[in-house]
Amino acid sequence: MSLSTDRDDDGVAFGFRRVAESEHGGLVGRVFDSVAGRYDLMNDLMSGGLHRLWKSTLVARIAPRPGMRLVDVAGGTGDIAAAFLARGGGEAIVCDVNEKMLQAGLDRRLDRGILEPLPQICGDAQALPVRDSCADVCTIAFGLRNVARRPAALAEMRRVLVPGGHFLCLEFSPAVLPLLRPFYDAWSFHALPRLGGLIAGDSDAYRYLAESIRAFPGPDQLAAEIGEAGFGNVTHLSLSGGIVRIHSAWRVD
Repeated sequence: MSLSTDRDDDGVAFGFRRVAESEHGGLVGRVFDSVAGRYDLMNDLMSGGLHRLWKSTLVARIAPRPGMRLVDVAGGTGDIAAAFLARGGGEAIVCDVNEKMLQAGLDRRLDRGILEPLPQICGDAQALPVRDSCADVCTIAFGLRNVARRPAALAEMRRVLVPGGHFLCLEFSPAVLPLLRPFYDAWSFHALPRLGGLIAGDSDAYRYLAESIRAFPGPDQLAAEIGEAGFGNVTHLSLSGGIVRIHSAWRVD
């Protein structure tokens, strides 16, 4: 059996549950519909602000330069794309399947007095609504574990890259250092859902978040899946004791 399949006769993973693939998109959509308005605040609270450092490290790995084109998949409120442009990148498009997340990003920019539009497209990572070979860089941050069919999404992200283009995935990892695991598990399964209920009004959404991280492939398996999708030079970098990883790969043909 291919390493890259995340489907079986019992459906696809939604946290610790198996659901029909036809149901998966709606379930994930309801999670993000629920939390969109508080998404950025919850990211700060649940990571202690570390998500900003992780994303900054991701953008530094891109090394943006004038003329470079980025497609940020599952880009949500647009922070990766905005940082890419602020560091000298040429063009950026945010693609996300959830309209409320895109709207939350637009509202945040307007609240900050940023009137220049950030191009946005509502679309599924498994069927990206952009043309072939349109990007020098394709990123996905904290989005791949919410996709029903990872192989399809990885193939799509390879498709939109030019030959020699760079793919980067920032994602939570189940491969946390053993010394951190008891504290991390206590935070994830007990404190985080309570915080989600208090701040975002939805404890179940953040319980799903914790479960989806544990159900996600380890770094070596994910690297193998990225290679199966046709990428080369696949590497991964551990951050914060293995809580997150940056996977880096290239379209080599």
